[in-house]
Amino acid sequence: MSEKNDFILKVEDLSVTFATTAGEIHALRDVNFAVRRGETVAIVGESGSGKSVTVKTAIGILDTNGRVDGGHAWFTFKNDSGEEETIDLLTLSKKQMRRTINGKRIAMVFQDPMTSLNPTMTIGDQIMEGMIWHYKTPKEEAKKRAIELLELVGITNAEKRFKNYPHQLSGGMRQRVVIAIALSCNPDLLICDEPTTALDVTIQAKILELIKDVQNKLGISVIYITHDLGVVAKVADFVNIMYAGKIVEKGTVDEIYYDPRHPYTWGLLSALPDLDTADERLYTIPGSPPNLLHEVKGDAFAPRNEFALKIDSIAEPPMFKITDTHYAATWLLDDNAPKVEMPKELRARIDRMLKEAK
Repeated sequence: MSEKNDFILKVEDLSVTFATTAGEIHALRDVNFAVRRGETVAIVGESGSGKSVTVKTAIGILDTNGRVDGGHAWFTFKNDSGEEETIDLLTLSKKQMRRTINGKRIAMVFQDPMTSLNPTMTIGDQIMEGMIWHYKTPKEEAKKRAIELLELVGITNAEKRFKNYPHQLSGGMRQRVVIAIALSCNPDLLICDEPTTALDVTIQAKILELIKDVQNKLGISVIYITHDLGVVAKVADFVNIMYAGKIVEKGTVDEIYYDPRHPYTWGLLSALPDLDTADERLYTIPGSPPNLLHEVKGDAFAPRNEFALKIDSIAEPPMFKITDTHYAATWLLDDNAPKVEMPKELRARIDRMLKEAK
C-alpha cells in the first residue's frame, strides 16, 4: 500500500446502487478521485450527480437502501501508536467507523447547522462530546479546548457562548459551531457538504474564509461538495466535475477554469452569474440528467450536448489525458474527433468571473 501514502484518501472504482420501489438506481459508476495531505479538493455537479453519495459511502454513512457494488476507499493516517497506517474504509463495520474514524480522523460539516446541532444541548457540551467519547478527555480540559475552538472559529465572548443553546445563535454562528465540533478531535480530513448554502452571501464569504484559515493553521485536508463553481474558484486546489454518477473531468483549479475540456464543464461555467453585463438572463444547460434506473448507453451527457458525436450514443468515453493532472471523459478529445473549442463568449464570461473572484 506504500504507493497510496502520498494521499490521505484515495477512492477507486466506487460503484453504488440504491434499491427503490421503482427499481435499482445506479447512483455511482466507477468513481475515482484522490485527496493529498493539506490539499483542498472540490466535487462539483448538479443535484443528483452523486457528489454526497460518493463521500457518504467512503465514510460509512450510506443510506440503508444503498449497496456498495465495488471499489475501495483507501485512507492513510497515523494510528494511536503513531505509526502510519492505510486501511480500506469500505471494509470497516459501522461500529468500527464510529470508534476509529468518523469524528476522530474524518469530520463532516453539513449544509444546515440546525439539523446538525442538538437543540437540547448547549453548544459547549456538543463540542466537548467528541473529545470525551474518542479520547476520554477530562471534562475541564475538554471545556478549555472547546472555548479555544470557539475563539478559533471567530465567535466572540466564547466563555459566555459556551453555555448557549443553538436557538440562541444566528445561522452564521451556528455554522461556526458546527465547524468547531468537526475540529474538536483534530481530524486529518474535513468534509464540507454545501457548507454555505443555507447562509446569506455575506456570511457565506466569511465561512469560506474561516475554513480556509483553519485549514492553513492546522494543515488538514478538505473536501468541498458543491454545485457552485464560484465557491470552488475561491477555495479549491483540485476539482472533480461529476455527472450522472461519474467523474467526467478532473484537474487543478486553474486547468478547470482556464482550460475546461468537457462540454458539461462548459455548461456549468456558463451558468455562473456575470455581474459585468447588462444581460440578466442566466444560462441553463438544456435537458435533464439521465434516469439512472435505466442503463446508460454511451456518453450520459450526449443528449444535452450540442457538440455530441455519433460515437457518443454508442460507447462511453474513457478518461483522456490532457496533462499529468488534467483528464476529461469526452470523445471530443479523441485524435479522430473534429476540433471543437469552447465558445468565445463563454471564455470571456469565465475570465470576468475569475477576475471578480480575485
